[in-house]
Amino acid sequence: MLATLDVPYVDTRAADLAWTLDHPVVPALAVRAAGPLELRVLGASHQVVLGGLVETVACLPGVPAELPGEVRRRAGGWHYRFHAAVEELPLATLRARAAELRRLAAEPDAVVAAFPGDPDAVTALRADRLDADAVAWSTWHVYPGAGQLVGTRTELTR
Repeated sequence: MLATLDVPYVDTRAADLAWTLDHPVVPALAVRAAGPLELRVLGASHQVVLGGLVETVACLPGVPAELPGEVRRRAGGWHYRFHAAVEELPLATLRARAAELRRLAAEPDAVVAAFPGDPDAVTALRADRLDADAVAWSTWHVYPGAGQLVGTRTELTR
């Protein structure tokens, strides 16, 4: 699913992002159901909801910006594993990666949001595994002004 958003575009950077599992669900700009997951595009960020578990990677007022490289814990009856990586990319490479991410919109368990004002400002989420005993998803956030691509991967196992 490709969502072309009708909101003012504001570029951010990886250093502005916070990660949390306890932030309430906030209004989304685009939503895609993928099995038991709800993939939600926020401004320049995301939420993924699975029952009572809410993963948020976003610029959150009042929450210190900190995007951990890795998190492992028990959450909502699952073994939760989160990994984030920030890539600093030259403009040509960043544009090519943004184009690749837009193509994910054709996949049935993905949502891609394109922000007006910059064709390379893309947020993409994709469910990667949807089993009874394991669920996984990946996200990508392209921040053209900062020349950054933030990728995350989350795996939940029973």
